[in-house]
Amino acid sequence: MIVLHHCVSARSLRPLWMLEELGLPYELRLLPFPPRVHAKPYLDLNPLGTVPLLEDGTTRMTESAAMCQYLAARHSPGVFDVQASEAAYGAYLNWLHISDATLTFPQTLVLRYTHFEPPERKQPQVVNDYTRWFLARLRAVDAAVQHNAYLCADRFTAADVAVGYALVLARHLGLDAQFSPAVAAYWQRLQDRPAFQRAMRIEREAALEQQVDPTPSPDLRF
Repeated sequence: MIVLHHCVSARSLRPLWMLEELGLPYELRLLPFPPRVHAKPYLDLNPLGTVPLLEDGTTRMTESAAMCQYLAARHSPGVFDVQASEAAYGAYLNWLHISDATLTFPQTLVLRYTHFEPPERKQPQVVNDYTRWFLARLRAVDAAVQHNAYLCADRFTAADVAVGYALVLARHLGLDAQFSPAVAAYWQRLQDRPAFQRAMRIEREAALEQQVDPTPSPDLRF
């Protein structure tokens, strides 16, 4: 049984969504935010104290985009995965890495200097600069979906899940109002997927069942 350790609205939404796309059985364990403070025993499983943590037999993973690639490759080769023999393989890998290194990274700085730091350490200039950085990098997504429904390989893949989370986080930050028409339409297509809707519902139901605050929690990589 796959076990996914998750906080509401955190990067662990990526593998949760991926698991729902694949229709795999799994156990979802909700943690209070931040788990390194409020769930100390979790540090025995993941010394970083971050989510996600994916356990699949002896496999243990802590990087959400890598989990999407892993799950797709193992359970849907040539479907949600893009194989090395396909022309779009390089683009697929590039989007998986862009999802965190280019798109989510600047948003974490916006989060930190808007919500996490005490008043005397808040940095409006950093928030403004990295908001502009994120929106500028989003042009790559805009270019990819101007004439295509999804990012690569002429189909929905794990790359769309990984990049889709960056759009989820942008919504939490109120940046979705600045999406271009093409990105806004792409974001709507992602939200319309039944697996995305199930993931959001399951997240809330599991939080209530496991007595974890179901309101969105900030990202966990500081």
